[in-house]
Amino acid sequence: MANRKEKTFRFIIVGGGIAGVTCVEQLSSQIPSADVALITASPHIKTVTNYRQVSKTLEEFDVEEQASCVLEEKFPNLTVIHSAVKSLHTRSHSLETTDGRVFGYEKLCICGGGRPKLLTQENPYVLGIRDTDSAQELQKRLSKAKRIVVVGNGGIALELVYEVEGCEVIWAVKDKAIGNTFFDAGAAQFLIPSLEAAKPEKDTPCKRPRYTTEEPAPGGSHTFTADRHARRQGSSSTEAGSALGPDWHEGIVLQGSEQGTRRVSLEYQCEVEKIFTSEELLNSPPQTLGHENVGSWPVYIKLTNGKTFGCDFVVSATGVVPNTEPFLHGNNFALADDGGLQVDDHMMTSEPDVYAAGDVCTACWEHSPMWQQMRLWTQARQMGWYAGRCMAAQVLSEPIELDFCFELFSHITKFFNYKVVLLGKFNGQGLGSDHELLVRCTKGLEYVKVVLSGGRMVGAVLIGETDLEETFENLILNEMDLTPYGEELLNPNIDIEDYFD
Repeated sequence: MANRKEKTFRFIIVGGGIAGVTCVEQLSSQIPSADVALITASPHIKTVTNYRQVSKTLEEFDVEEQASCVLEEKFPNLTVIHSAVKSLHTRSHSLETTDGRVFGYEKLCICGGGRPKLLTQENPYVLGIRDTDSAQELQKRLSKAKRIVVVGNGGIALELVYEVEGCEVIWAVKDKAIGNTFFDAGAAQFLIPSLEAAKPEKDTPCKRPRYTTEEPAPGGSHTFTADRHARRQGSSSTEAGSALGPDWHEGIVLQGSEQGTRRVSLEYQCEVEKIFTSEELLNSPPQTLGHENVGSWPVYIKLTNGKTFGCDFVVSATGVVPNTEPFLHGNNFALADDGGLQVDDHMMTSEPDVYAAGDVCTACWEHSPMWQQMRLWTQARQMGWYAGRCMAAQVLSEPIELDFCFELFSHITKFFNYKVVLLGKFNGQGLGSDHELLVRCTKGLEYVKVVLSGGRMVGAVLIGETDLEETFENLILNEMDLTPYGEELLNPNIDIEDYFD
């Protein structure tokens, strides 16, 4: 194996998503002379743009798709290798790509991301949404659809259900409320009316370049067309693309075949029991069907609440699992319970000289009491950046402390056109019954929830333009005793910032 190495790089990063690209940028700027390779199956990469540090731990940014040559132009020391990884040999410090080439590394960082947890494999009527290609496939199929069933309760399901128009949506969630990864039932109730109301007019169009994928001819290569220029890139269509950006639905029209606005029906506390075609339905014991006749839909889905719905297709938006597949065989990686590669507080895996960042890894150091890992954009960027710092520090023999971003969990996003800020143990994660909640809600305007434990603020959910994120972040970080303020803490007539500046 060793004698077949085409080239040995000082650093190899695998994965062209946010974690991988951020890691490359960090390494290349810290050690500009080092040979760095980025191995990615996709012809375009995800980069962070319009980055803004909102407060000590909160950050906002856009995610943009760019051709990988943009990155190579920026960093002369970088080589981008377009291929997927077939196998990794940690003992010989080398990896083989699917096109048969072998590369050596001194240090490796695996940023392989996650792959969608599909309800069922190989069913033409089940569409998993994870990357740009699957989002375009959704757009194409939606244009002919009268009814779809969406299964899942994470960020993509929330955005999808809100954006789809001209098509009936049946939304199956396994929990008692929508969006429970991000917020509690109270916040869900605050957001639900937005599903019935007309959507606000779109403000300025999305500025970033979008890549559209034309279907390749059999055996041909994909063409990715950006706004202004087309580039041909060889890419096998089986490779997983990078995850979608926070506003993945911008620039794709999620419009069904019917006129009219949204019709969303929610089915709570249920999962998928079975998916079958109309033929299979006719030959199976009678089901409690909704109002439709058997055979009028191409696919039927039976939920564990006993209801069966016919639809044009099913969207599986049930989250991701760490994409560790090509790296495990023949190596001794310690894996976490969720299947991620275990990393320590320097983002190192259990194999020597191998680091990992983003969705593929699981943070196995002793967490700060206010931080938890969630497989989100912000953490992919933070982990990629910190992994790059750690790799450089080791090569330069410099000490490095665990980055401050891991002190407090913080995330900004948008759901149903509201700004959403999550801080700390925003859902009382791991606190058991030892916490109390304060809530302030103004219908259609804002929802503020504070989690208190032992008189101290340990988490918050802010929906709408509350302007409280920085104050609350400080209160959580300073561990100030708030018992004297009691309920007054959320009194809208008191300017809370004045208290705690």
